[in-house]
Amino acid sequence: MSDEWLAERFEAARPRLQRIAHRILGSAAESDDALQDSWLRISRADVERVANLESWLTTVVARVCLDALKWRESRHEELTPDDPRRDVEAIAPDERPEEEAILADSIGVALLILLDALPPAERVAFVLHDTFDVPFDDIAAIVGRTPEAARQLASRARRRVRGASAGRDTATQRHDELVRAFLAASRAGNFSALLALLDPAATLRADAAVVAMGGVEYWQNDRLETGIEGAVAVARTFSRRARAAQPVFIEGKPGAAWVHEGEVRVAFRFTITDDRITVIDLIADRAAIAHSVIER
Repeated sequence: MSDEWLAERFEAARPRLQRIAHRILGSAAESDDALQDSWLRISRADVERVANLESWLTTVVARVCLDALKWRESRHEELTPDDPRRDVEAIAPDERPEEEAILADSIGVALLILLDALPPAERVAFVLHDTFDVPFDDIAAIVGRTPEAARQLASRARRRVRGASAGRDTATQRHDELVRAFLAASRAGNFSALLALLDPAATLRADAAVVAMGGVEYWQNDRLETGIEGAVAVARTFSRRARAAQPVFIEGKPGAAWVHEGEVRVAFRFTITDDRITVIDLIADRAAIAHSVIER
């Protein structure tokens, strides 16, 4: 097989490989790098023994993307919580913001953020199987697991991403996804992701019980009781906090709760308009919580 023939086959497969890299990495620039790295590996390989070239190309690209995710994760872990580079990485726009916007629009901002919260192997298994119909036998070879373990990876990721209960209406499921994405971004300190999920005029409020239990100290904002206004201020307040908050349904609407020793101590009520969070109410009043229907 000539190099020219292999290059032509790679170019013919490029659109699909590009979509795979985009979905796995969530970045136009990183997906371009992944394809370039993949081509270097492919051009040096002995393809005479490859039985299914298309499947093999997918495997090479997916492995490169998996390595990129692992590198990204290890780099993130190496930075201490107070390292200013964490926020710089989160806020800095990509080299081609128009392509990032198209990708976010096609996948959904909330889903894109949720994918970022998945461990690398789960993300790869979920994207390959649920989006591109790659068989679990092939995924197993990519992530270095058995086919059954690969199936479990995809299933676990699916539960995290699609955590809404069966039977919920479409809007409720979408809002649940949005709240879960917000909590994931809060825990990760992903400031730009928090901003993307908040309405520009978003407000964070807390009842007197939250303030009495040390809310001002925890949230590090003395305007908590009167109301913290504006997406930037709310995002800063939530960044790297709410780590123990769990997704719940409050009166049938997506929300969150801090549960301690089996008891809901703080309920997070979210008001969502046009797929953006407009108000977050923190409620710790025991009577108010007791009278609320909270489904965990």
